[in-house]
Amino acid sequence: MAPLIKTDFGGAPRIESVQPDVALPGGEVEIHGANLGPVTAPASGTSVSWRRPVAMLGELAAPVVMSRSRRLVLRVPDEAESGKLRILQNGAQSNQVDLSVASLVATGIHAVASPAVDEAGNIYVTLSGSRGQETPVSVYRVEQDGEMRPFLSGIMNATGLAMGPDGYLYVSSRNDGTVYRVTHSGAASVYAEGMGVATGMAFDGEGNLYVGDRSGTIFKIAPDRQIFVFSTLEPSVAAYHLAFGIDGTLYVAGPTTSSHDAVYAIDQDGATTVFYRGLGRPQGLAVDVAGAVYVAGSLGGRRGVVRIGPGEEDPALVISGSGIVGFTFVPGGSALVATGSSVYHVPLGVEGWRIF
Repeated sequence: MAPLIKTDFGGAPRIESVQPDVALPGGEVEIHGANLGPVTAPASGTSVSWRRPVAMLGELAAPVVMSRSRRLVLRVPDEAESGKLRILQNGAQSNQVDLSVASLVATGIHAVASPAVDEAGNIYVTLSGSRGQETPVSVYRVEQDGEMRPFLSGIMNATGLAMGPDGYLYVSSRNDGTVYRVTHSGAASVYAEGMGVATGMAFDGEGNLYVGDRSGTIFKIAPDRQIFVFSTLEPSVAAYHLAFGIDGTLYVAGPTTSSHDAVYAIDQDGATTVFYRGLGRPQGLAVDVAGAVYVAGSLGGRRGVVRIGPGEEDPALVISGSGIVGFTFVPGGSALVATGSSVYHVPLGVEGWRIF
């Protein structure tokens, strides 16, 4: 048999960069380097067979989606864990680089917004259901032992979650436009009504609660429960997602039918500007201590969590993954990423901004 001939003229494969270097199971990762293309071998007659390089994450083979001389795209296996990534090609092996893979925290949920985390480190996630569906559990709590337990029932279409300055959990219902305040034992009481299709929520440093009515309004609820219209935006086909920055700016994402959606910045007087335009289906978002905004969405056709600014020339995909609806920082430089059915823990090495 004739020997294999490299299409990039010899040499072991080499990894120069991995982007992003954090992914959910099933996420796609792009590798740049050298000698990453397929190799050829003469077959019968004049035909030629092609063989792609093999990508290994630890001891697992990762499917190669695309392979070129200096660029390769792989899909992280569903059962993968964080480990060393290397490329095998025609008997040669590349250098090894680290790839972080998100670890599963909980599944069997229905999240439509970001998880919430209390001071003790308990994680709250919804079982929201379709519009008008009454689910047996409204909110689950994932406790320190890793067990997910029912926390709250009786709220139809629990949607947005936020921890208040009083340490209580606040839950919005997109079914009836009500916001509930929930004690540590899971007892709920009505905090505000008439919030339209109430979705995402966020508190500012003065204890005002902001609620996104996806039909086009951001409401402001003062600590004495007076309600104001804070800002109006284009209606969303899914939900508004809210997060405050370190300077008091309220950032809002809400997907529309466009593939070129905006993230909005609203100042303390309610004046609204476009912070960034160019994401597909932007959803859950959070801000780090440096002021960078992290948004779940699609950038240039690549899906995951996108970092926007500050001081960065262009937005960058920092976590790869599909179906992400929520993103929340947790102490210690990590984050929680929620898909519609699961929540993952992601090591980022970035501290998030927390008002309380």
